[in-house]
Amino acid sequence: MSSIDRRTLLRTGLAVSGMGLLAACAPSSTKPRWILPTDARVKAAEAARRTTGRTHAFTLSAVSGRVDLGGPTVTTWTYGGALPGREIRVRAGDIVEVRLTNHLPADTTVHWHGLTLRNDMDGAPDLTQSTVKHQQTFTYRFIAENPGTYWFHPHTGVQLDRGLYAPLIVEDAAEPGAYDHEWTVVLDDWIDGTENTPDQVLSMLRQGMGGMSGMDGMDMGPMLMGATSDLLGGDAGDVKYPHYLINGRVAAAPATFRARPRQRVRLRIINAGSDTAFRIALGGHRMRVTHTDGFPVVPVDTDALLVGMGERYDAVVTLDDGVFPLTALAEGKKSAGMALIGTGSGSRPSPSARPRQLNEKVLRYTDLKPADRVRLPSKNPDVEHRLDLTGSMTRYDWGINGHPYDPARPLPIRTGQRVRVTFRNRTTMWHPMHIHGHTFQVNGTGPRKDTVIVLPNQTVTCDFDADNPGQWMTHCHNAYHLEAGMMTVLGYRT
Repeated sequence: MSSIDRRTLLRTGLAVSGMGLLAACAPSSTKPRWILPTDARVKAAEAARRTTGRTHAFTLSAVSGRVDLGGPTVTTWTYGGALPGREIRVRAGDIVEVRLTNHLPADTTVHWHGLTLRNDMDGAPDLTQSTVKHQQTFTYRFIAENPGTYWFHPHTGVQLDRGLYAPLIVEDAAEPGAYDHEWTVVLDDWIDGTENTPDQVLSMLRQGMGGMSGMDGMDMGPMLMGATSDLLGGDAGDVKYPHYLINGRVAAAPATFRARPRQRVRLRIINAGSDTAFRIALGGHRMRVTHTDGFPVVPVDTDALLVGMGERYDAVVTLDDGVFPLTALAEGKKSAGMALIGTGSGSRPSPSARPRQLNEKVLRYTDLKPADRVRLPSKNPDVEHRLDLTGSMTRYDWGINGHPYDPARPLPIRTGQRVRVTFRNRTTMWHPMHIHGHTFQVNGTGPRKDTVIVLPNQTVTCDFDADNPGQWMTHCHNAYHLEAGMMTVLGYRT
């Protein structure tokens, strides 16, 4: 069944309040009773969150139009005509109220990536809300309880691979400001408005390599062949992108950050790409990593970071005197994005600059330990769900446990349980796996995260406490793998 057919089925099966097939699966004596997004327990969990009581109101317009990437100009979809969209910045405990108006020629939603928020505001189409139709509005309202670097984007089709994304920064009022400046750095792989749209790319990928017989030596269009990376354990991706961006700019016209020598800058790095892991380094500098996916770690120094789609890292750098390239190498794809940090005189680096730091120490999860205040207490899991990541490029049949996404078959958990999700990658490609509404601890003693890279033939455990009732998507953050079916639901039972 195609993604369009699945959505048609979902929408025709919507139950009261538009909460999707999970609501249509009415509880009975033989079926589990699920905590749906409309349940009073969802509202009660929100009411129990720590809050300042301050409300910050924002407007968000999803629009189609022309965008300058720093030379190349494309027609795409953005929030308010800006790329990235305007940053939302609040303090921990503040109430965020965002009024979305959809001017796109398609339905849409907004997902608040990484935030532990109320289930009915999560932006999961036909699971936690109905999609927002053309010229309609929807108001998201939630408490941003946990400080950190987050972002937002659609959760509808492959809209993420257009320009619909923006940072959401939740400041920690109690955190010491051991730096002079902040710079939010958003990485992206870009194809929309060139020779293909993301929907066209998905259509071609769905043919699979099995449908490409007789094409040896022919132009594969946007389909990527032969991209490999040792850091990613083999195949580096599916899509051949003409541009790689940092803060909406190509390397030939880079975004530039200005400071003074010996000042300390906090980099908030977000990978908003759809099919690309970036290896990022600042020429002539080491980075001190302080946070992963918004949560603090024991600070550790590194030369480079490998950032999968959906992941975020915060790092502090003490700047030298000069002009330095911040290079985001598209891992395995033989191209890169670039921005500049300038603290004085010096020649501008070439767009092809490849700092030596890219080939020195690259941070790994095993280098990271959670800060004491966010470390999960040691406890055996009450329930474990083993999720085998399955599929291949041959049929483009990505799934979990051999099946495509089926929202009517959630994996049950209960409030108060310690939950273990075990991802086992049975494919030849890496997958950045994301769990909505929760932050987990990686492999027992590793960092707290909400998105984790799972390499081919690798097993990763993700432990969290079930304290946020509702129905939560769990999926690969490769936009094309997700849409092809590598997604499931963790569902709270009564």
